Amino acid sequence: MGHRSQTPDVTAPDGSEIRLLVGGRQGGSKSSLVEVTLGPGRVTRPVRHRSVEEVWYVLEGAGMVWRCPPDAEPMTVPAMNIKLGDALVIPTGWSFQFSAGPDKALKFLCHTTPPWPEGDEAVAVEHGGLGEATV
Repeated sequence: MGHRSQTPDVTAPDGSEIRLLVGGRQGGSKSSLVEVTLGPGRVTRPVRHRSVEEVWYVLEGAGMVWRCPPDAEPMTVPAMNIKLGDALVIPTGWSFQFSAGPDKALKFLCHTTPPWPEGDEAVAVEHGGLGEATV
């Protein structure tokens, strides 16, 4: 069984705060679950994942997310607004970047399949759709 820690367990490669909920230590061999938090007005670094797919479910706040397929021209892909209750997929190999609205942190559950493999899974990408990172 996992339990949410009061402080972040790690900072993600994109700059967001990660609280580990379920993974290998809790017996998860096919997936993992974390809570992601990004402070008000913050913008993450754009990245892509080598081998994992993520499903996000927004718990708190609002913001924007930019997702770019591998074969798309990054500057032509629009961002979309996300808010409490929204769910979305970050497919394997897609570049992505997200931001929190100005007044409240953005918080979401992130289910990863296969489980997060550590190391260099997240690769920095040159262009994001939300401008310069602030984390």
